[in-house]
Amino acid sequence: MRRPLAFMILSFTAACALAAEYPVKPLRIISPFPPGGSVDLVARMLGAELGKPLGQQVVVDNRSGASGMIGTELAKNAAPDGYTLLVNTLPFVTNQFAYGKVPYDPVRDFAPVSLLASVASVLVAHPSLPANSMKELIALARAKPGAITYGTAGAGTNPHIAGELLNNLAKIRLLAVHYKGGGPATVATLSGETQLYFVNAIPEALPHIQAKKLKAIGITATKRNASAPQIPTMAEAGLPGYEFTTWQILAAPRGTPGPVVATLNDKVRSTLKAPEAVKRWQERGFDVIASTPEEMTAHLRSEIGKWGAVFREQGIRAE
Repeated sequence: MRRPLAFMILSFTAACALAAEYPVKPLRIISPFPPGGSVDLVARMLGAELGKPLGQQVVVDNRSGASGMIGTELAKNAAPDGYTLLVNTLPFVTNQFAYGKVPYDPVRDFAPVSLLASVASVLVAHPSLPANSMKELIALARAKPGAITYGTAGAGTNPHIAGELLNNLAKIRLLAVHYKGGGPATVATLSGETQLYFVNAIPEALPHIQAKKLKAIGITATKRNASAPQIPTMAEAGLPGYEFTTWQILAAPRGTPGPVVATLNDKVRSTLKAPEAVKRWQERGFDVIASTPEEMTAHLRSEIGKWGAVFREQGIRAE
């Protein structure tokens, strides 16, 4: 049944009035992964950047579990008033292929705010692993199939997908060991409990590499990273054609008024694209994007098509 024109005019007027006052209280950004990983880092960086232009405190609420699905569902069901937002990454769209049932639709159930940034990972190894390059790692893995382990931040998360892509392209069999977040997975590699890990943001790994507690095998982008120019790409290290660059997005629950979304997008873009902010994010390994909502939706749809094919072809499942 079509709504009367008068009702739609009143609704639009109310939304505009809300946006004119917004925000009048602190905002919450839900990070659906534990502290210590790249999504948590992005959420905290974004919260610190947005607090001043919004004139309100922005707090980060970590609600981890089930490859980000617990926190994502919480955000989906939050009041659509602009005070609860979600930062997420690749599993936001790939969970539907990794799991039999997912409690949200990444496009239908959320109002896009902005594609925030992109980031390359770095594959690191425990010093005890007798391989110092991708070429040596591939040879070792082929000699000992299933004997070399790599940690993940959970089934279906970025490090898991990166590892399975490596298995497929190099025709090897590394064994995935799933942890509850990037922090625990990093600790496991530092202790030697696992032998490899894809660290989502290169600068996170640098202190451990510089202290020789971990050794870098290669970064997952097609060119070297400015924050660590000494680390070769995976192609340079011995695996041509490997690329795994991920992204982070900011979304609101479906039904969040358009003027509120527009306000958030304006603050995100003007803040993150400032030269000093771009530099701060680059120093942490992130390339700022700060897109429009429409560009974010197009990106999500493209990623759904791309990764749906990859998951089906490689048989990647979390269950």
